[in-house]
Amino acid sequence: MDNIDKQILFHLQSQARISMTELGKCVNLSQPAVTERVRRMEEKGVIREYRTIVSPEKIGKQAAAYMLFHSRDCHAFVDFCRSTPDVVECYRISGEHNYLLKVMSDSTKALEEFGNQCDKYGTYTILIVMSSPIEHKFLIPSLEETSINLLS
Repeated sequence: MDNIDKQILFHLQSQARISMTELGKCVNLSQPAVTERVRRMEEKGVIREYRTIVSPEKIGKQAAAYMLFHSRDCHAFVDFCRSTPDVVECYRISGEHNYLLKVMSDSTKALEEFGNQCDKYGTYTILIVMSSPIEHKFLIPSLEETSINLLS
């Protein structure tokens, strides 16, 4: 992957709906050339999918929490997490706990009820999100950020 591919990824991760013509202008390539590069990155799995970021608050998801979970039965617990709409992320981790969940619901009361449902699967600690000063970072920084980091 060269710098042009990284520039393409930078623009796509911040605006996935950008037209190939506009993307080409951003990276100084023709529309067919940039389209071919994007197609190759899709085929190689560098670009896995395109998503829409939904505002949780606008759809009634007012409460977010992370749960550190120690499961007694991993398969049953993961099946439970897959079937529960409030679990939006689930990671297998090392250490004292074996799962880290991100849970989003309409209230802290609903988070408490979710915890009660989890009791039969093991023990957990719920960490309620109060705010998110860094909500999302791009995996591919802009070339300006990369240059600044190299100069530091």
